[in-house]
Amino acid sequence: MRSKKMGDYVLDSVIYIVLIGMGMATLLPFVNVLSKSISEEWAIVSGRVGLLPVGFQLDTMRFVITSNQFLHSLYISVLVTAVGTLASLLITVMTAYPLSKRDVPGTGILIVLFIFTMMFNGGIIPNYLLIRELHLIDNLASLILPALISVFNMLVIKSYFESLPESLEESAKLEGARNYTILFRIVLPLSGPVMATIGLFYAVYYWNDYFNPMIYINSTALKPLQLYLQDIVMNADTSSELNRSADDLMNVPAEGVRAATVIASTVPILLVYPFLQKYFIKGVMIGSVKG
Repeated sequence: MRSKKMGDYVLDSVIYIVLIGMGMATLLPFVNVLSKSISEEWAIVSGRVGLLPVGFQLDTMRFVITSNQFLHSLYISVLVTAVGTLASLLITVMTAYPLSKRDVPGTGILIVLFIFTMMFNGGIIPNYLLIRELHLIDNLASLILPALISVFNMLVIKSYFESLPESLEESAKLEGARNYTILFRIVLPLSGPVMATIGLFYAVYYWNDYFNPMIYINSTALKPLQLYLQDIVMNADTSSELNRSADDLMNVPAEGVRAATVIASTVPILLVYPFLQKYFIKGVMIGSVKG
């Protein structure tokens, strides 16, 4: 094992400095928003809040999370994220598994077609016309079906399936197991890391998506959290968007309401990540070994 030279230490130092700088550039806006959400009203109004909070109060956060519309939008987002993630994982796995078998005829052509759709698509207007013709406007299905499968995620799972020993499936077939039994009782239990990773990708997408709801959802009762957040950011100074009286709104600054809503909308998905972190890197690395 060779010892490090001066040039290696310099290179490592530059890499660490760049990574720390990128991490700080990503983290600082969030820290500023967090500080505004818990700072005193006078400090927010006067623009004195930077990276550290000025004073401390939780009235603004309490004002936001006790809003009926916020709680209902939170329920909609949780529902769409849970159903969408499970449905997307199921469809992605059911697509990736047969494509991972080289003895299945036509897999090469199908993969090319999938990759083509990943690179080229119809665009916003054809997608909207399709959703409208399916009578899915103002329907939660319009937030799930357009993103039901990601070709990139499917290719990652396909590569992972290809890396599993073929002897496992051959032994199961000798015992009389069918393809569905092999997939759900043998392959999937061995695919925990990649399933957790792709599941996180899907969950983050469904949770953060606001563009599809902005196009397909008109009813206030069906607004997910991100669309509600957009309304707050654009109209936090009007009581109609907060579903509160004007007297209640006078007790909290509009900028603080925006910041508290952003934090309250971000925390739920952040709480999921620590439980999947141990699978995250492993799943991506294994899924990219072959393919």
